Amino acid sequence: MAFDGILLGMGNPLLDISAVVDEDFLNKYEIKLNNAILAEDKHLPMYEEMASKFSVEYIAGGATQNSIKVAQWMLQIPGATSYMGCIGKDKFGEEMKKNSRQAGVNVHYYEDETAPTGTCAVCVVGGERSLIANLSAANCYKSEHLKRPENWALVEKAKYFYIAGFFLTVSPESIQLVAEHAAAHNKVFSMNLSAPFICEFFKDAQEKVLPYMDYVFGNETEARTFAKVHDWKTDNVEEIAIKISQWHKASGTHKRITVITQGADPVVVAEDGKVKLFPVILLPKEKLVDTNGAGDAFVGGFLSQLVQEKPIEDCVRAGCYAANVIIQRSGCTYPEKPDFS
Repeated sequence: MAFDGILLGMGNPLLDISAVVDEDFLNKYEIKLNNAILAEDKHLPMYEEMASKFSVEYIAGGATQNSIKVAQWMLQIPGATSYMGCIGKDKFGEEMKKNSRQAGVNVHYYEDETAPTGTCAVCVVGGERSLIANLSAANCYKSEHLKRPENWALVEKAKYFYIAGFFLTVSPESIQLVAEHAAAHNKVFSMNLSAPFICEFFKDAQEKVLPYMDYVFGNETEARTFAKVHDWKTDNVEEIAIKISQWHKASGTHKRITVITQGADPVVVAEDGKVKLFPVILLPKEKLVDTNGAGDAFVGGFLSQLVQEKPIEDCVRAGCYAANVIIQRSGCTYPEKPDFS
């Protein structure tokens, strides 16, 4: 079948612990809305506190896994997508396996004996979210797992790859192996800027893999942080998108296209030194449930059309559709079938 395993994702599988919290809770743990950070020691008690104080939902997440699940949902072709990452041997890990397989994704997790499955606190206030990730087992992924014949077979089968920038904190070596494979075989490799802290503190790892990226995704905050870190002296998102697309490439087969989302403002797509703007589907404030997973869903929708070789307009439209569905629900979840045409 043409679409079998066409899209492969690698990343940090995290079980989202999602709850609507209050301002006091945010202040207590010094959490900013619309941000994504790694948990520090001061954050560790919050996971228990969330579960005891608020009504929490558990959803299999992690940025790349969200995007892959959404692409799978949009495609409605079992096994079109595959995913690798590291979980623990525990009940959260079992939950994750069950959830992903039900979603139709061919998951090949590396199971770590020593660390618990990673979790991500999703704190929602007024529809806006903040993410605090405690990577635990997700941080233990090793490139040895990727190199095992049954896992490398997924790499060889795939024609499109997607990895969120968060994985740069865990296994840059695995990313490099996949990126170089994609360049050598004229396949399409894409990544996400993912968070301001990735652009700031993992700049070298990000720069090393950037030449291999055929598609770079991100949002306006991440794009501006990227520009600041590289001393581009502009916070104009369109200008930044063009500059990222013009960064040198390791393979000349595909030109680089930069895709930057801006919340309710138009999506910026830069290619060939030009920018196109695409409006998003506007949602009345009262219909917004939470923005968690909106960016991931956008990428998943986009990739679902990209693997079918649809034009960029259709890819963006599908991305906007998927993001619109997700923000009307709690967490990165979706109805049984998409009604995208």
